[in-house]
Amino acid sequence: MPKRARVALIGAVFAWVGAALAGPATHPAPRAEFLQSYRWTDDDPAFGGFSGLELAANGQDFVLLSDRATLWRGRLQRDPQGQIVGTQFISGPVALHDSKGGALVRNNGDSEGLALADDGSVYVSFEGLHRVAHYNRDDAPAQRLPRPDAFRRFQANSSLEALAIGPDGAIYTLPERSGGLSVPFPVWRYRAGGWSQPFSLPRDGDWLPVGADFGPDGRFYLLERDFWGLLGFLTRVRVFDIQGDTVSGGEVLLQTFAARHDNLEGLAVWRDDTGTIRLTMVSDDNFRLLQRTEIVEYRLLR
Repeated sequence: MPKRARVALIGAVFAWVGAALAGPATHPAPRAEFLQSYRWTDDDPAFGGFSGLELAANGQDFVLLSDRATLWRGRLQRDPQGQIVGTQFISGPVALHDSKGGALVRNNGDSEGLALADDGSVYVSFEGLHRVAHYNRDDAPAQRLPRPDAFRRFQANSSLEALAIGPDGAIYTLPERSGGLSVPFPVWRYRAGGWSQPFSLPRDGDWLPVGADFGPDGRFYLLERDFWGLLGFLTRVRVFDIQGDTVSGGEVLLQTFAARHDNLEGLAVWRDDTGTIRLTMVSDDNFRLLQRTEIVEYRLLR
């Protein structure tokens, strides 16, 4: 390659890297303020791969889901200002079971989405064998929800990562990939013993949904990620209003540049003592040394 061409190529690469690290030039005005990132470590070899997070209304009691089919329960320790200063496990890792009480293996144990019911039981969505299951107790056999034919056609390793329970008790989920950059994400709703697909959410380029929660305001919060290879992960949260079979909104509340956080996959939305809504997220470290488990918190600006 001629010297002039090499110089031009090197310059282009540095320009691209600089732009990537700075993030998109058209970032929306932030609607959420960063509070903290808490580095979370534990000696248990099962610790890691966290893809789902639920918090109680107090912002402390948690349920945590690993993508290796384990559940953990515990408590976040906070200082008087509400900053996370430590964690305490109460139970876990508890291995999830199939509907016959058998152990889940990797093919049918890729647990991704988590939703906490009012009675303390949990719903879990899975990739691999695309489905949603209910657990009355963490160690109980799964109660599998009906499986629509459409679930069978989802892409491998790209399906039901986001799961949430609405104010009326209905369960909402959507696949991580829609099938094309211009194809919206179909939202599936389970209530009264059956599934329906009442609406879709618009897709925006390479942003993919990986977590969801309904906030104390009744709105649907969607955690999305993008991945820029060696430059790392980008994080975004959008919020929607759901009324019956219609959806509106889609306002971007926060959007980070590459490598600001690790691979955030779990989202819990709650209201702190000041009345401010907080977004608490957890990262999936994929059990890799170069990644980290972190709890990240933002608060919505009024």
